[in-house]
Amino acid sequence: MEWYQISNEAAVPSPAMLLFPDRIRENIRRMVAIAGSPQRLRPHVKTHKLPQVVRMQLEADIRRFKCATISEAKMVAEAGAPDVLMAYPLYGPAVDQLFRLIAKYPDTLFSAIVDNPRHCRWLEKAAQAHGHPLDVFLDLDVGMGRTGIQPGPEALELYRSMARSPWLRPRGLHLYDGHLHIPSRAEREKACDGSFAPVTEMIQILETEGLAPEEVICGGSPTFPIHAQHPERMLSPGTTLLWDARYASQFKDMDFLHAAVAFTRVVSKPGKDKLCLDLGHKAIASEMQPPRAAFFGVPEYQLAVHSEEHMVITFVRADDFATGDCLYAIPSHICPTMALHGRVWAVEGNQAVEQWPVVARERAVDWN
Repeated sequence: MEWYQISNEAAVPSPAMLLFPDRIRENIRRMVAIAGSPQRLRPHVKTHKLPQVVRMQLEADIRRFKCATISEAKMVAEAGAPDVLMAYPLYGPAVDQLFRLIAKYPDTLFSAIVDNPRHCRWLEKAAQAHGHPLDVFLDLDVGMGRTGIQPGPEALELYRSMARSPWLRPRGLHLYDGHLHIPSRAEREKACDGSFAPVTEMIQILETEGLAPEEVICGGSPTFPIHAQHPERMLSPGTTLLWDARYASQFKDMDFLHAAVAFTRVVSKPGKDKLCLDLGHKAIASEMQPPRAAFFGVPEYQLAVHSEEHMVITFVRADDFATGDCLYAIPSHICPTMALHGRVWAVEGNQAVEQWPVVARERAVDWN
């Protein structure tokens, strides 16, 4: 039996996600080996959204984490993490909810990102209203064009203004270079170094002014091993914990194990060389161009139909499969795929042994 197969298929409804704790632990070990120390890691939890995985990282002496939602931040704090960064701009009720987390989990240090003066004033006012200074990171845009302020004079002045505030405590810089999806390691490294050059200039200026950043949080998974070559940088990969088909095919220089597998069944055979699977949009991420998954035991295939509940694939050996047969696949994009499942199955020794609720999948926070 292959590592990804389960002996109790009849007990597991499909579609489902299977997670392999031993392989996750091995990926954590490899992350620490690349970083050189668990203290340099601030992994993103959006990939898995599971307290079980957070606890595995805590067991490996990883103490800092990065989140995208209040729900994720609460989940990480409940798991016992001492340091949580909200790496997504907080507006509306989320601001007060962050201070509610600060009050509820006093043993966890929470921080937020800022990328514009108005947001800075908003957070400062909230901190004053709650009577609790807020730790903040300046979010820098190094080419992603999504959130962040470009490194330079305006970014420097914003950092200085945070340092002058009695209610904000600037801890450092945060930057995400998720636009660097260059397969070639050499070319990716060159682009990464180029995008970081203005950040280096900014850090040097802050140091001369006595405002040296305590922490410079860099990159995601594709640039993780590149930033790791610079000991002064903190590292925040996420996909490396579970690994997916897209990153495995793009980044041959990164050696991580697939630790999350989609479990699906043939529900119909709509024609010659075609299989209809129960792996629709609601079970596997569909925002990327096909292929949406890499199937074990299936040669190169074409995606004929992908709808809410169905995936129809065509390939030359489709007639070898019968309705009811089980297939296994590595999702092309694991992060949004995990968010589609309320529960996942933990697999030990080729057996699905228990279900884990995907706790931080929910946007609404249960404050009980």
